[in-house]
Amino acid sequence: MGAAGGAGGEEPSVRVLLRETAGPIRVGVPGGHLTTLEAVPGGLRADGRPVAGASWSLDGALLRVDQQRVRGGIEVLPGPAGLLVVNRVPLEHYVLGTLGREVYPGWEAETLKAQAVVTRTYALYRARRSQDPWHLEATTRGQVYGGADAEWEAGRKAVAATRGEYLAWGGEPILAAFHSASGGRTASSEEVWGQAFPYLVSVDVADEQDSPDTYWRTPVSGTTLVRALAPFGIQVGRLVALRVAERSPSGRVRSLRVQGREGEAHIQARALREALGAEVIRSTLFEIREAPEGWVFVGSGHGHGVGMSQWGAQAMARGGASYREILSAFYPGARILQGARP
Repeated sequence: MGAAGGAGGEEPSVRVLLRETAGPIRVGVPGGHLTTLEAVPGGLRADGRPVAGASWSLDGALLRVDQQRVRGGIEVLPGPAGLLVVNRVPLEHYVLGTLGREVYPGWEAETLKAQAVVTRTYALYRARRSQDPWHLEATTRGQVYGGADAEWEAGRKAVAATRGEYLAWGGEPILAAFHSASGGRTASSEEVWGQAFPYLVSVDVADEQDSPDTYWRTPVSGTTLVRALAPFGIQVGRLVALRVAERSPSGRVRSLRVQGREGEAHIQARALREALGAEVIRSTLFEIREAPEGWVFVGSGHGHGVGMSQWGAQAMARGGASYREILSAFYPGARILQGARP
């Protein structure tokens, strides 16, 4: 669905799902009255009164949702789990409020500019495709968005310096995927998601050693693995072996062979990573070693590996690269354009 945005020179906005909750929540102006909203059968209740929905919009003022401060407007709608809280926020403020949650404030200015363009591009791409009452989620399911509480001066300068700029292919905003660290080489979108994009190809990445995930090691017990495999219908009894079955062109694990006392099976590495948690298996670029405690995953990098490596971008910026050079390296063939609307 399209984003809110007026005629003429009014800045376009995007709709961000702040949270989906059983409630209650409190919404209003900081320092003023906060309305308490809760879900009830057939709708909502605001300060004890039945309502179909509720909205707040104050030009230039901050709004508060519980303890979080945001700009733009707030809509509270009934949803399957209770309450849907949607922030309609001007695009550039969305970029600023996301930049402060996705990168470190002390990073190079060119890194921050590159991330600002990527964040804006991703928002535009999703806004043009969403079929929900919102365009993006405020968590890692979209981009991590902190609202006005995430604003800071270095980020504000990066957003202003790149205002309106986005990456395009064929004149349209690209799927500007990014991740924390690649482990030395990014993955193509085709090998990770099964869909090829001409600008999301595998590229070499140098000097990511400052990343805390350049090398990681995580032990996982056999019992934990058995529990993680069960939802996939894999029941092979006590595990006796866990091996890499197939790797993708960038070296990431595509699938694993699970052998137990009662049989064997295969599982996709991405599925196992999701089951165990992204902080357990930080990327699918790993080896497996047997250990007294079970199995040890030894790997490099953090995230899906597609698109821009944030630590790789930081290394390039420290080496003197401009944000345009960084974006060209990670999204080859994409052009920087100006002024798209959701």
